[in-house]
Amino acid sequence: MEKIKPDMAQLAGKWRELGGFISEQRNNARLSLRRLSELAGISNPYLSQIERGLRKPSAEILQQIARALSISAETLYVRAGILDDHGQDIDVPRSILADKFLNNDQKQTLIHVYTSFKRENASKNTP
Repeated sequence: MEKIKPDMAQLAGKWRELGGFISEQRNNARLSLRRLSELAGISNPYLSQIERGLRKPSAEILQQIARALSISAETLYVRAGILDDHGQDIDVPRSILADKFLNNDQKQTLIHVYTSFKRENASKNTP
């Protein structure tokens, strides 16, 4: 993945999209804003501002949010415009979280298994 340098208007749009995506993932995981902020270790008002696209979160904050949502940090980096998407499959965890037939524990287990398999396969493919 490569860094990209979009102009400020594009960045502002990315931050709004990112905030909407985080909000959507939080709702899919059935987490309140307060609970996600606790899990991520950031303040409730700051998370609210991120979700509304008013604040530009750092890569570290995005990583904390991703960990709390059980999604990859790279997914949030791409959404924020920090990294360029090179066709990497980033929709599997999102699809799992959006499934209405699974409870939260089942979703988290499936995401854990999926990411474990990805890590295992990636380690086999590196020299």
